[in-house]
Amino acid sequence: MRILASLPDGNLFAFLPSTPPPRDPRLPPPSTSPPIPVPKYPPKEQKPKSRPNPAFKLPHRHTRYYKPVNRGVIASDGDRGVTIGESGVSYRLPGAPFEFQYSYTETPQAKPLAIREPAFLPFGPPTMPRPWTGKQPLKKSKKKIPLFDSFNPPLPGKKGVKHVEMPGPFPLGKYPQEGKTREDILGEPLKRWEISMLVKPLLKDNRQVNLGRDGLTHNMLELIHSHWKRRRVIKIKCKGVPTVDMDNVCRRLEEKTGGKIIFRVGGLVYLFRGRNYNYRTRPQYPLMLWKPAAPVYPKLIQEAPEGLTKHEADELRRKGKSLLPICKLAKNGVYLTLVRDVRNAFEGSSLVKVNCKGMHASDYKKLGAKLKELVPCVLLSFDDEQILMWRGKDWKSMYPEPPSFSNPVDLDIAGDADGSGTPSDDPSQGTIRSSPKMISLWKRAIESTKALVLDEINLGPDDLLKKVEEFEGISQAAEHSYPALVLSREDGASSSMAEYEDGSQSENYDEDEFYPEDDFNDDDEFYDSDSSDVVPLGSLPVDHIAERLQRK
Repeated sequence: MRILASLPDGNLFAFLPSTPPPRDPRLPPPSTSPPIPVPKYPPKEQKPKSRPNPAFKLPHRHTRYYKPVNRGVIASDGDRGVTIGESGVSYRLPGAPFEFQYSYTETPQAKPLAIREPAFLPFGPPTMPRPWTGKQPLKKSKKKIPLFDSFNPPLPGKKGVKHVEMPGPFPLGKYPQEGKTREDILGEPLKRWEISMLVKPLLKDNRQVNLGRDGLTHNMLELIHSHWKRRRVIKIKCKGVPTVDMDNVCRRLEEKTGGKIIFRVGGLVYLFRGRNYNYRTRPQYPLMLWKPAAPVYPKLIQEAPEGLTKHEADELRRKGKSLLPICKLAKNGVYLTLVRDVRNAFEGSSLVKVNCKGMHASDYKKLGAKLKELVPCVLLSFDDEQILMWRGKDWKSMYPEPPSFSNPVDLDIAGDADGSGTPSDDPSQGTIRSSPKMISLWKRAIESTKALVLDEINLGPDDLLKKVEEFEGISQAAEHSYPALVLSREDGASSSMAEYEDGSQSENYDEDEFYPEDDFNDDDEFYDSDSSDVVPLGSLPVDHIAERLQRK
C-alpha cells in the first residue's frame, strides 16, 4: 500500500497500450481444430420391431379401440378361441372343463355391444416365454423339498415339512377312495359334529382367501386349491359388491371349485374340499397373465327409462334430490340386506335413494346394475354418489291385497248386539282395511300356531270360550313343552343350528340365513340333547311372568 501511495497518480492501468503487441512471425499459426477429435461412430442398426406383450400395454381406459361384436366366436386359433355369450367374454381352451372368464360372479346379464381391445387370450400361447416384469426369475432351490398330498402325508414329526391334513374325516372302518366325479370326491354328507370339528379351529384364524369387488376371479381357483393342499376347509371372506347376492357367490364357488359350503355367516364362507380330495389329481387351470379389458355394455342411466317420458323422468329426478336416503353404504362393506331394504322401501314410496358417499364410482354403478336385476327397479341417476331408483309401472306389492273386516266396536263378539249370532245387515257400516304388513303378521302367527282361524263363526259365548282355552293349551305345549336353544349374535338377532341335522346339509342359501360362531360349544350336550326331558306345563320362568302380567 505504501508503494501505491508513492506513485504520482496512483492508477496502475493508466498507461496500458491501446493496441495488442505485434505477433511474432516465427511462431506457427494457431490451429482452429479442437485438441481432441470427435469420434465417428457407425449408424446404429435398427432392430426389427417385436410385437409388444399385451400384458404391458397402456391401461384400458386410455385406449380408443372400439369394435362392435355379436354373439358367437369372435376369434379362434384351432381349439383356442374367444367367444361372446350370455356371461360376456369367455375364453375357450382345449381340454378345459368349462369356458374360462376373468370373473365368474360379476358379469352383467346384458348383451355386450363392443370390445375395448383386440380379441386375444390372456393366457398367452403355449410356447410363450415368461414376460419381462423387471425382475429375474427365481433360481431353482438346491434343496430337494419333498412334495406331499393328502393321500400321501408326511410322517408325524418330520422336520422341514408343513402340516398336511389327511383325507377325510371318515367313519370308523372306511378308508379314502380315489374319486373322479364331484360326488365321489365329496363323499358322504358331513354330520353336525364333523362340521363343528372342521370349522371351530378356523373361526379365529386369519388364514383366508379374500373375495373383493371383482368377485370370484379365474386365478382364485388355483389359490383355493393351494389352500386345500394343507387344509380340508378354507375360509373365504367376501366384501364389497358381491355380497349383495351371496347366493350367487356360494353357487359359483361350489360349481367351479367342486367343493361344498358347510358353514356360512355374513360374508364368511367355509368351503370343504371333500372326503376323497387328492391334490395330485386336482383340475389344473392356466393362470391369467393380465386382466382383460371389460367389454362395452349398454348405459345404465337413460334419459327416458322404460315406461317414462323424458319430462316424467326429469320430474322424478327433481323430486329425488330432496328425498332422504334409506341407508348409507360403507366402502368394502357387507350388503346382505340391501335388496330386502330396497323392496321394503318401495312399499311406502315409489322413489328410493341409497347413499354411496366415499365409494368408488365403479362400485356403486355395479351395485345399481345388481339392484336393477334383483329388486327389480328402474335406475334414474347416480348423481352426488347416490343411487336413485324408481319401482316402475309394473311394480307389485310383496303383500297380498288386504281383505275388509267388520269393526269389532260396532258388533258383539258372537254376532250383533242382541247376541243372536247373526251379523249386521249392513256390511259396509264400520268396515276397515288392514295394512299389508298386518296381514303378513297374521299369516305368520297362524302358521306358527300362535293364532287360530274359526271357520264356525256362529258360536255361542260358551263354545267360543271353550275353543280359546283348548287353543291356549295347544300353543303353550308347542312353545314350552320341549327344550329350546336360542342363541344371540352381537347385533341382538337370534338364530339356531337346527338346519344341521345328522346326515343333512343346507342346500339353499338365503340372504337372511346367519350361522353365529357361538353355535359351536365344547359341551357334548349341545349335539346329544335328550328330547325325553319334558318341561312341565307352567313351570318355566316365562310362564310366571305371564301370570303376573295377567293379574295386573
